[in-house]
Amino acid sequence: MKDNHLISVALDTPFSIGSVPIRNRIVLAPMSGVTDLPFRRLAFRYGAGLVVTEMVASRELVFNAAESWSRLKGAGLTPHMVQLAGREAKWLAEAAIIAEANGADIIDINMGCPAKKVIGGYAGSALMREPDHALSLIEATVKAVKIPVTVKMRLGWDEASMNAPDIAARAEAAGVQLVTVHGRTRMQFYEGRANWDAISAVRDAIRIPLIANGDVETVEDAREILRRSGADAVMVGRGCQGRPWHAGVLVGHAGPDASEIPGLVVEHYKMMLEHYGNEVGVRHARKHLGWYLDRYARDLASEAKAAIMTSKDAVFVAAALERALSASGDAGARQEAA
Repeated sequence: MKDNHLISVALDTPFSIGSVPIRNRIVLAPMSGVTDLPFRRLAFRYGAGLVVTEMVASRELVFNAAESWSRLKGAGLTPHMVQLAGREAKWLAEAAIIAEANGADIIDINMGCPAKKVIGGYAGSALMREPDHALSLIEATVKAVKIPVTVKMRLGWDEASMNAPDIAARAEAAGVQLVTVHGRTRMQFYEGRANWDAISAVRDAIRIPLIANGDVETVEDAREILRRSGADAVMVGRGCQGRPWHAGVLVGHAGPDASEIPGLVVEHYKMMLEHYGNEVGVRHARKHLGWYLDRYARDLASEAKAAIMTSKDAVFVAAALERALSASGDAGARQEAA
């Protein structure tokens, strides 16, 4: 059945989440601290079918926390999919109402984040240990809004409790219109390989669209995860770090050529400064600059890299970045953009 499914699904074909059309089958994963608005804008520009906000803390959004409102912004990206996290139905429902009123087209409930900070508050993947409570959150969110609600989860808390199929089926019955599954348990964090075959049990349990996630780096990976999971679309996360255009490349769109990368990286840097302000933007940008330099300027001297990574002078950083990326002779690394 999964092989027949693959024959009818091409990565560049559209699908729908409820009544919301999605232009292709490669989705940029929500990654806290990574997929902020500047990153999502670049990913969507280069062809990602759908981009998802960083995890927005529901209670903090209701109480007007500046960070949550910053993460909520969509800046005209359509469709605008907002991921909410939380433990209490009241706050998730109210946050979903706020998100819908501020342009969200789809609400995603985070039941997959393995971070200790998140599960310590009994949210994210910790909810998979309490399916009844998780369903109460889903039901409250679905009832609160008119737009589609989706859920992102893992296979289970650990290998002894691989309950994703059961939770997905109950979520569908509660009105959820798409499920995304990362092919690891919470206890695996990001260790080992994602189990693409195990996702197929969720496919067998639901009729709504399924997105498969975990360790997708190449077009071949994307096709294989579809074949082995029976999913309708693919979510790509860490493979896009240091190359926000990569989701579109997997669909078949052209990424930047080697000569365009220095200017594009500087553009991304300036977008972050504009989004956060210079002082905060310089700090937030550092992880991205490290990924870019590791991919496309591997021959850069450690002292020069350290100067770029630690400087608070945005003008210096932008100029040094462009010089380093333009001067790099690491053609092999640059080919990763294509």
